[in-house]
Amino acid sequence: MDLYEYQARELLAEQGIPTPDAIFAQNSHEVAQAADRIGYPCVIKAQVKIGHRGQAGGVKLVHDRDEAILEAERILPMTIHGHKVSGVLVAEAKNILHEYYVSISVDRSSRDFDVLATANGGTEVEQIAREHPEAVKRLHIGALGEFDIDAARRMAESIGFYHADVEQAAQILLKMWHCFRDNDATLVEINPLAKIGDPDDESSKSLCALDAKISLDGNAAFRHDGWARFDDPVQADPFERQASEHGLHYVHLHGEVGVIGNGAGLVMSSLDAVSGAGEEQGTGVRPANFLDIGGGASVEVMRHSLEIVLSDPQVESVFINVYGGITSCEQVARGILEALDELGGAKPLVVRFDGNAAAEGLRILAASSNPNVHVCETMEQAAQLAARLAAEAKEARA
Repeated sequence: MDLYEYQARELLAEQGIPTPDAIFAQNSHEVAQAADRIGYPCVIKAQVKIGHRGQAGGVKLVHDRDEAILEAERILPMTIHGHKVSGVLVAEAKNILHEYYVSISVDRSSRDFDVLATANGGTEVEQIAREHPEAVKRLHIGALGEFDIDAARRMAESIGFYHADVEQAAQILLKMWHCFRDNDATLVEINPLAKIGDPDDESSKSLCALDAKISLDGNAAFRHDGWARFDDPVQADPFERQASEHGLHYVHLHGEVGVIGNGAGLVMSSLDAVSGAGEEQGTGVRPANFLDIGGGASVEVMRHSLEIVLSDPQVESVFINVYGGITSCEQVARGILEALDELGGAKPLVVRFDGNAAAEGLRILAASSNPNVHVCETMEQAAQLAARLAAEAKEARA
């Protein structure tokens, strides 16, 4: 679950991490009121769940009410890298003396937590690591490990915080860790963590989180009643929302072949097979979704799955890849036919069964004599056929 900046700031503030005063606004009237309250100059920041807002023109410094309204009316209708702007954050402008990057994330390759920091903030950390690898400091924390104030101080000193900033930086790193751990986050990132103040007044200098990005582990939602405040029904993908209501694991992609399988590994392999088939055939056909029906899928689950996938207008064909273990291929076959009876339509389905009751499931499909149901013996054959059928359907509609 990715948060907007204004939501991420709430979690940082709950840990006592300093951030500029800011107000979330969704129309130019609210922006004008917020800007007057914050004071000028202030910053108008597009709220989207993606980076590079500034480069896209979604972050602007304004100096008066008229300018705030003008920039808000320009930013609010924007779509940035495919993400519709949901509102803007009107934030207090700060005098920046230096910018740092700090983050804590789940490192899936090493199966631990990764504290990453550099004194070269304000840009993408990948670019910093590529151009100045010596400037990036990294600390791994084991899955059962802990990050304490001593470790935070050592990290702060290694980054290049200077003089009185070291202790404050260490406290911020420690509070970031608490935010990460207590909220079951997969990422807590501050970029930039800025040294602000009057360059001629040492007592005015301090560290402040000017931007934040936080991702939460959706699988831990049952432990956090407070996450309801982060629901985003307007921006949520309608197919993903519908799948979630039925307890299905679905991710909406941007291709032409709907993919349904049981088990994340099998579905991922199916996605790769479809992508490979599209490249091999020279059609550019890609998967339209990831949908894992899980183990022991019932007729009803299969019906709901097909209903979601077939309702997506970009889908031209569907690849159903099921290995029967707990799941009975016979039940899956019955669900397929029931769904087709209810939904109608003429989009081709390519089915590959193996394992528990595979022969019976294939027999049921064959007995239906449905011209839109195609059966293949292997995943590769099924992916090739699904990609070809999708390409043909797409060309016929062009």
